[in-house]
Amino acid sequence: MKYTEGMLKEDALKGKTIVITGGGTGLGRSMGKYFLELGANLVITSRKLDVLKESAKELEEETGGKVLPLSCDVREYEQVEKVINDATDHFGKIDGFLNNAAGNFISPTERLSHRAFDTVVDIVLRGTYNCTLAMGKKWIDDENPGVFLNIVTTYAWTGTGYTVPSACAKAGVLALTRSLAVEWAKYNIRTNAIAPGPFPTKGAWERLLPGDLAEKFSMKNKVPVGRHGEHQELANLAAYLMSDYSAYVNGDVITIDGGEWLKGAGQFNMLEEVTPEMWDMLEQMRKK
Repeated sequence: MKYTEGMLKEDALKGKTIVITGGGTGLGRSMGKYFLELGANLVITSRKLDVLKESAKELEEETGGKVLPLSCDVREYEQVEKVINDATDHFGKIDGFLNNAAGNFISPTERLSHRAFDTVVDIVLRGTYNCTLAMGKKWIDDENPGVFLNIVTTYAWTGTGYTVPSACAKAGVLALTRSLAVEWAKYNIRTNAIAPGPFPTKGAWERLLPGDLAEKFSMKNKVPVGRHGEHQELANLAAYLMSDYSAYVNGDVITIDGGEWLKGAGQFNMLEEVTPEMWDMLEQMRKK
């Protein structure tokens, strides 16, 4: 079985411009690369412009496509509006918007400050509705069709211990997805979401579970198919939902997790095994 091959026709996204928040690294970068291979123009955003510029250069060299890197803190509505205006000025229009930016802490909830809780909810939920509202208003005003694709998680509907701010925020994004799929369909705007299971990304996984913990609590042990997801598998699904091939898919949330959530709801519930001393160690490592 080949998990790393693209599944759509080479011109499936030809002429489309897609914005990806958190698009310079990790899963955002992987999805963006495949969009470029399928003929799309790409706009990538995050708060770190230097990282975005480097990623944009690499992506253009790897695919021959066009990438516009734009700095943006999705928590700030005015910055989101500027990205949309700058991207429209550069490429002429925007056809798809992928809300991918996220933040997370693995911690017992009682150890979190209210500021830590705010940080996750603001990036994930506020960031998503800022981008969705700003982009949706423009599409409606300009009478242009559009596609929103949001990244959620299976614990958006099951809940989970130890990542409670993320669970709360993702649940809000899930509600936003389903609500606007109904309300904005009359404007020819589709809204869908993907709930990925374990797809390893170097930076994120090392921050969440550093050192030997990543192996001790390996997510693939919870997956019935016995492995992690490959980035191309997620990119294939994202490209399909962004493309005209999915024109009749609206308001859906597609899970791609190898059956993980069915095997055991709550992605981090097994962290009951982490001792208080180990939590102290993790907190100290995050402060460095």
